[in-house]
Amino acid sequence: MIFNKLSRRFLVVVTGLVSMFSMSAARAEYELNMTQGVTPISQDIYSLHMLVFWICVVIGVVVFGAMAWSILHHRKSKGAVAANFHESTTIEIVWTVVPLLILIGIAIPATGTLLDLEDAKTNADITLQVTGIQWKWKYTYVDEDVSFISSLAQSSRDVMSDPTGNENYLLEVDEPVVLPINKKIRFLFHSSDVIHAWWVPELAVKQDSVPGFINDSWATIEEPGIYRGQCAELCGKDHGFMPIVVNAVSEAEYEQWLVSKKEEAAAAAASAEQEWSMKDLLARGETVYQANCSACHGPTGAGIPGAFPAMTGSPLVLGDAAGHIDVVVNGKAGTAMAAFKGQLNDVDLAAVVTYERNALGNSVGDMVQPSAIKNAR
Repeated sequence: MIFNKLSRRFLVVVTGLVSMFSMSAARAEYELNMTQGVTPISQDIYSLHMLVFWICVVIGVVVFGAMAWSILHHRKSKGAVAANFHESTTIEIVWTVVPLLILIGIAIPATGTLLDLEDAKTNADITLQVTGIQWKWKYTYVDEDVSFISSLAQSSRDVMSDPTGNENYLLEVDEPVVLPINKKIRFLFHSSDVIHAWWVPELAVKQDSVPGFINDSWATIEEPGIYRGQCAELCGKDHGFMPIVVNAVSEAEYEQWLVSKKEEAAAAAASAEQEWSMKDLLARGETVYQANCSACHGPTGAGIPGAFPAMTGSPLVLGDAAGHIDVVVNGKAGTAMAAFKGQLNDVDLAAVVTYERNALGNSVGDMVQPSAIKNAR
């Protein structure tokens, strides 16, 4: 009776497994395995993962096969009588030595992979400092005069109410990281506020960004392409809105990109010496506000009651411009208001302050020029 019940349950399980593996092609595209990746270390991790997986498969087949064989051939209906033995030295040795050998077989390649993971300091061609900021990333090319903020792309912000059809929803940024292929990149991870985690599965890089500490990792990207990731640490209300996009290109394209970024920085420095019109400040300020301020104060300036104050009708915004500039540039101690002097340039800061004072339901009528931000730094 018990055997018949077990047989029926076994058939149900087998039928379920057959049904699961015979689903439609669309279901078959859903991958459950680890990402193989495009870096040597990712290949090593994948190989280690598959080695351990197949070892577990063999162990499972042996163990459950022995159980099934014992159930079939030593059941009561066949007149089987339980053996009576105690403290078999042979069995004790076997089930101690065999698992030990298995663990040693796993530990040897695992140790080599772990040592490779920690080899970030040796012969790095490029050093990239990654700073986590609620809720964006700042990238600084340590050996180059290049630094920028990478935020969630406006294309994702525009379709938050209905992201249907947006293939890379919440996985696009306004400024991707550009890195050359076949070069060893050392990553230095830091945070300006809370704990974040920079994670790009195809690069096999996942490292915490902790305030007051520097963690490191490395990668050598072997294939050009665009590789996406996300913050993998619960860092606040907009944790899911700080994606990562890495654009891996040839060395020649990377050098061209560096030149263009340096030219942009020089142009930005020159524009900070100019007088801007109200129209231009408002246009640029809206873009800066939506990328940097809307997460807390809302796209329309309404704020989040009980958490973040509104921009609309704010005494600070409607008051003296100097006080408004001071809070935006230097932040406000004891609150979630961060200092933006290290994140935005003088033009962007002037534009966003002007925008907050003359949009979002406010109409103070004054303008803040980049020179005023420069004086406030």
